[in-house]
Amino acid sequence: MASTRSNARIIRFGIFALILIACGFILTQGSSFNAKSNTATPKAENEQADVPAAEQWSEKDKIKATFVSLARNSDLFALLDSIRQVEDRFNRKFHYDWVFLNDQPFDDAFIEATTALCSGKTKYGLIPKENWGYPAWIDQEKAALTRERMREAKIIYGHSESYRHMCRFESGFFWRQAAMEEYEYYWRVEPDIKIFCDIDYDIFKWMKDNGKEYSFTISLPEYKETIPTLWEETQKYIEANPKVLAENNLLDWISDDKGKTYNGCHFWSNFEIASLNFWRSKEYREYFEHLDRAGGFFYERWGDAPVHSIAAALFLPREKIHFFEDVGYYHVPFTNCPVDPAIRFGRNCHCNPDKDFTWRGWSCTTKYYTINNLKRQKNWEKYT
Repeated sequence: MASTRSNARIIRFGIFALILIACGFILTQGSSFNAKSNTATPKAENEQADVPAAEQWSEKDKIKATFVSLARNSDLFALLDSIRQVEDRFNRKFHYDWVFLNDQPFDDAFIEATTALCSGKTKYGLIPKENWGYPAWIDQEKAALTRERMREAKIIYGHSESYRHMCRFESGFFWRQAAMEEYEYYWRVEPDIKIFCDIDYDIFKWMKDNGKEYSFTISLPEYKETIPTLWEETQKYIEANPKVLAENNLLDWISDDKGKTYNGCHFWSNFEIASLNFWRSKEYREYFEHLDRAGGFFYERWGDAPVHSIAAALFLPREKIHFFEDVGYYHVPFTNCPVDPAIRFGRNCHCNPDKDFTWRGWSCTTKYYTINNLKRQKNWEKYT
């Protein structure tokens, strides 16, 4: 009887072992299965672009491009969150460099933490004092009175001296820094931003291959109280230099009356992927120098976003400007979230389309689509 029970146990053990082996085989086969990657790329004028996806990409495909962040040492942890977003969604596949710029020396803690998180090389640039301060022709007492008036009027950042230095620097000097010299393209990244969607193609190479020189994810009107004479000074520059205007430019996007006035529409420059050669061009350098001499960065509160946007809209053909509808982006308080489920699910986006700003009444992107006769995302009308 004991022998019979022993044999039964052996048989049961053998059957159990066979089941375990079979399960292991199935799991092994499952783990080697590769779902077909979503290789959709951004649309160039609503056409599918032919760009290698991450699995087809190699280091030889890299172009001269970098991320660039203007940051203080105190911004470290807010910026680390942004870096993690960009690395997880894009750069862990492509390993592009990262340039950090500061008007004060970066401390060891900042350098150690950012170097550890970035998959590409990191560079740390100290901004020269002449690029972050008052030029000789600015009346600092007049500038201070402007800040006081704007403080009383409760104009956003109207009281801030450092904000004005930042806007002037981003308008005229970030692209002149020694750490940026070797690059052709850049992606600007600020603290506390979010990237919602997987980017499984080389976004820099896509820009270059498709002849794009400026790109954006959010656009909206500027506060008119901050730029009362910006358009007037722009008109003066154009009247003196009429050849700077590109054929087929985007004047009809930034002006509702054929150039008589500026409607305030601008690309929100806290996200921009763009060509450094555009800012280095004679047309843009002379435009910035004209604005700088006019003093509006300090006597008013000109932002780098309207300055960049007016220049891109007027000096570039419209086909060189691109709206990224598949990145998914957040910078307080606005969100870009693809409202087309095919894009949102295909890119593994984790954003709420109800919060998308793109098709809202205050967004200038709706006008961008209309004047360029672009096909809108599926379901856009549900999020107006």
